[in-house]
Amino acid sequence: MKPDPSNQICVGAISGSYGVRGEVRLKSFCAEPTAIADYGLLYTEDGAQSYKITLTRPVAGGLGARISGVNTKEEADALKGISLFVSRDNLPSLPDDEFYHTDLIGLEVRDTGGVLLGKVTSVHNHGAGDLLEIGGAGHASRLLPFTMATVPTVDMATRRIVVDPPEGLD
Repeated sequence: MKPDPSNQICVGAISGSYGVRGEVRLKSFCAEPTAIADYGLLYTEDGAQSYKITLTRPVAGGLGARISGVNTKEEADALKGISLFVSRDNLPSLPDDEFYHTDLIGLEVRDTGGVLLGKVTSVHNHGAGDLLEIGGAGHASRLLPFTMATVPTVDMATRRIVVDPPEGLD
């Protein structure tokens, strides 16, 4: 059965081939990178294609993996750039103070005084922790660290985030 594209979460991407026997280099977006193999079939964003992956080894920039039916370097190269999705229903539940990045995008952001700063347009992580990119129509884009000190409140019920920007970032 084809998955519902509106209920999909991106858990990784194929970043190219690895070696000459059809392995791919896989970039995992999971908190524990090897967990990407625990979800069973992974799908393209539109759900038209599915992939069964088997992890083989850690490689520079990600994980080595075999994909069922891919046996040559050329076949692996053809998959470069494909994002891999899983149904939200297959993801584990999170504690109250943790969130999937995709759930934060689009939330309204206000400062502690109630002033609208924009909406979350993206979530980045360059190795030193998550950053919320806040902007939108009529609002300058800015990055804020996603920490308890800077983001004291995330209210999923009202789809609102309250932030207390550090000095110099407001």
